[in-house]
Amino acid sequence: MKPDRKLILEDGTEYPGIGFGARSTKVCEIVFNTSMAGYQEIVSDPSYTDQAIVMSYPLIGNYGVTDEDYESRMTAPSALIVRDINQNPSNFRWVKTLPELLEENDVSGLSGVDTRKLVRCIRERGSQRCILTDMDVPLREGVEIIQSTPVRRDAVKRCSCRKKWYARTANPRYHVVAIDCGIKTNIVRMLNQNRCNVTIVPYHTSCEEILSLHPDGVLISNGPGNPEDVPEVVETLKALRGRTALFGICLGHQLLALSYGARTYKLKFGHRGGNHPVRDVRTGKIEITSQNHSYAVDEKSLGGTGLLVSHVNLLDHTVEGILCEKDRVFSVQYHPESAPGPQDSTYLFYRFREYMRRS
Repeated sequence: MKPDRKLILEDGTEYPGIGFGARSTKVCEIVFNTSMAGYQEIVSDPSYTDQAIVMSYPLIGNYGVTDEDYESRMTAPSALIVRDINQNPSNFRWVKTLPELLEENDVSGLSGVDTRKLVRCIRERGSQRCILTDMDVPLREGVEIIQSTPVRRDAVKRCSCRKKWYARTANPRYHVVAIDCGIKTNIVRMLNQNRCNVTIVPYHTSCEEILSLHPDGVLISNGPGNPEDVPEVVETLKALRGRTALFGICLGHQLLALSYGARTYKLKFGHRGGNHPVRDVRTGKIEITSQNHSYAVDEKSLGGTGLLVSHVNLLDHTVEGILCEKDRVFSVQYHPESAPGPQDSTYLFYRFREYMRRS
């Protein structure tokens, strides 16, 4: 087929391809994901808000989309770029194709792209902004549109729930309040499996409102964007410190670090995929983890905060986990609830349960 759409990067390079899904034109940040499976969970993960995802695995869409595997009610990314898109899935569970899902939710797709070259470009030059548009748009015009479009800072506000909701389980032992910065369904499911009733609250919920719900522990969820864009969550965590067990995942990890006075910074191209090795500092055990983030905690800034490094990334030696035993606080940069996997890190939910038991 003749190319009918193209991707234009902020650095002035362009990649032609075949459009699928929606035909909308959006300016967003381009990132890549190294997962071989789980594309439905990826496109329904709120952490990808305002991003164009390049899938490094070449064949995407081959098992379709099912009703049971969504990580949220939203289809988060602005665009999806792949080498080959499968329009005829082979899976007894599928109810629609991936292109149909994207079209229904105004997400643009581009196939036929040399994704190996594109991923190398992102690795070498770093994440940058881009636009997915029609072939007849001149390169210079596309770059000008990118440069003139302001960067949005309200991603968490758009992803978070509007009012609190509940996820109950049989024979509960604990009550967890989850601060929703863009929470994934499997986090709630894992808490339920660990005998926790869960109350999910909006990101701007105050400390007083949270404590009025009488939680045994508070979980701070994953979410999109720069952690410094949600100072209201940081202030809430400062007030909660030492008053209840705290567990942060991904963005929640960064927000907990900020609440203790540490700093965060943006990585060159982030960590995204289900194959990142992480070492537990205390046990020496290596975990294969699933990750999705652009920012990291500055290890040098942890001095004097009372936080200790608990996990380290073996690829670039960035901080992957922190803890403060005295305050019953810990967090990880990766996703222990990852679906469809890996499942090396589910023990962290048992650790959270132990912190709540000690409360």
